[in-house]
Amino acid sequence: MTNRAQKIVIVVVVIGVCVLFVLGVFAGAAMVAWRAATRAGNEAATIQNLKTIAVVEVQYFNTHKRSFGTFDQLTGEQFLSQKFANHPSAIDGYVFALSVTRKSEGSSWYKITADPQDESSGTNHFYLDSDNVQIHWNAERQAGPSDPIQ
Repeated sequence: MTNRAQKIVIVVVVIGVCVLFVLGVFAGAAMVAWRAATRAGNEAATIQNLKTIAVVEVQYFNTHKRSFGTFDQLTGEQFLSQKFANHPSAIDGYVFALSVTRKSEGSSWYKITADPQDESSGTNHFYLDSDNVQIHWNAERQAGPSDPIQ
């Protein structure tokens, strides 16, 4: 191979490596953006699911002698879809936990927590209860009634 041919091969290889490097950087940036979009989508879906559960709980309360329903009761009577049938329910990257407690005057009270399954599925934790149907959130730990409102 002549000296000129060697130089051409070296230039082509260097250009090829540079192109691959640039493509790798773009692919890495796209992956970071995709993960952020996935987390944002999971959080938006979780907030909507919490709003849906709050509405369904009011319907159940009004038709079941002032008593709120568990996920089993709500899915059993088709107030909620079967995706909430598991305990706890893992939906859209979040784990939902619903607990219902009897009050002394005969009615009941509920609370729902929704926490990310892992760091890649979401960053915020959410909380909702029957006393104040506003969604509370916390970025560092499981949310509760004293956390900021969404």
